[in-house]
Amino acid sequence: MTLPNPEKRKMPYLPLLFVAMAVLFWGAYVPMIHHGQTGFARPSPLHAFLFVGVAYFLTAVLAPIALLWLTDIEAPAWAARGIGLSTLAGVCGAVGALGVILALKTGGRPTWVAPMVFAGAPIVASLVAIAWDRPARSPSVWYWVGIFVAAGGAAMVLRFKP
Repeated sequence: MTLPNPEKRKMPYLPLLFVAMAVLFWGAYVPMIHHGQTGFARPSPLHAFLFVGVAYFLTAVLAPIALLWLTDIEAPAWAARGIGLSTLAGVCGAVGALGVILALKTGGRPTWVAPMVFAGAPIVASLVAIAWDRPARSPSVWYWVGIFVAAGGAAMVLRFKP
């Protein structure tokens, strides 16, 4: 089994399909984990987080092992930089998930925790990306307008939350 290579097979929509997958699943995460932590006999955010970890193991460890085994791959090219940064990225993801769970545990509601997280995270991601991979020229004013519009959207959700 080989995964389709969008450049080889003229599949320009494939990255958008995977973006849609991330949006759909991350968008469902906060309401689902809220109901997950309240679904125990006694509401338990940390028990819910434990099962998030189980899901991460199944999805982020076993699935790639299966894909690597089933696909045509080159010899492993392990490198300390790749291992370290990828591990730190996993820590960022897990700490972010813990932040969501603790926000819900301490009284946050999915109707405003999710919009704040998913409006704030792209702003941070954009700023980190341009700081890390400095563009040849400064981003256009419309980039900065987009950052402020995203922040304004989060503020509106907080102000007018149901």
